[in-house]
Amino acid sequence: MKILYAIQGTGNGHISRAEDIIPILRQYGRLDIFVSGAQADIKLDYPLKYKSRGLSFYFGKSGGIDLFKTFKQNSSKEVYKEIKNFPVDKYDIIINDFEPISAWAAKKREIPCVSLSHQSALLSPRVPQPKHFDPVGEWILKNYAPANAAVSFHFAKFDENMYTPVIRSSIREATPSEGDHYTVYLPAYDDRKLVPLLMKVPNVRWHIFSKHTHKPYHIGKLSVYPVNKDEFAASLLSCKGILCGAGFETPAEALYLGKKLLVVPMKKQYEQHYNAAALKSIDVPVLKNVKKKRIDKIREWIESDKRVEINYENTTQEAVEKALKLGGYK
Repeated sequence: MKILYAIQGTGNGHISRAEDIIPILRQYGRLDIFVSGAQADIKLDYPLKYKSRGLSFYFGKSGGIDLFKTFKQNSSKEVYKEIKNFPVDKYDIIINDFEPISAWAAKKREIPCVSLSHQSALLSPRVPQPKHFDPVGEWILKNYAPANAAVSFHFAKFDENMYTPVIRSSIREATPSEGDHYTVYLPAYDDRKLVPLLMKVPNVRWHIFSKHTHKPYHIGKLSVYPVNKDEFAASLLSCKGILCGAGFETPAEALYLGKKLLVVPMKKQYEQHYNAAALKSIDVPVLKNVKKKRIDKIREWIESDKRVEINYENTTQEAVEKALKLGGYK
């Protein structure tokens, strides 16, 4: 069987999850890998057959998506051309993690395409819903990467064909500790905004991982680092708690490790508001944004020892096998 694994390259979660999914897919056929998107800070440790800028969302510096840059950098003509020319008919099945080029090419040429993603979980009416309805965000979730069937991941098994998160092997096999620092990963915020704000929380050591700096620097008890997979994992494993966006992989790993967790959903990123609703349903605190008026809430979180710990079982092999079966693998 010839399998194409197509991965969304906006953000780091999809790439991190792929590291554990690829070895399983290789057990079932000849595998090629396609990554589209231009915002991941980490690289996949496997060779790529295809790579594209694709349809990328670009992070801003004040807590949300930079809509102007997103519009400017995405060419509809180029994307249409890529969809038209992408060689999906070389494959028996497309396993798709929210990747639009291969998904639309497969739809047009009637090639089996199965979504193996977190985003597909958000289409279930059984998952916790955001407080506000975003028609554009809802349309994107439904139409960005269409598929014939879906196997999804979420913070809990809310529905059929839904599995708990893929926790990286490097995290599962590690021994966590508790140092004296808090880890911060808020990719939609400039570190130049975060540093003066977090300095208002005295006597706290912060490790800030930023998409907006290219070299580390230190101010008092604050250390700012470029995003690096291994350095971030080391900081996460040894932190007292993590302040991060309401993405999927990082909060899931924090829950698995039993770390204190405080999440900030990204503005204009509807998926993160779904995630925030799900996390709130299991008693994880949610912060609307990171501004001066939220400092007291951050202090309360620092002073509290409340944490949610979930022992996520390793169901990755089962989820991948289910996706292949739905795509016609026998």
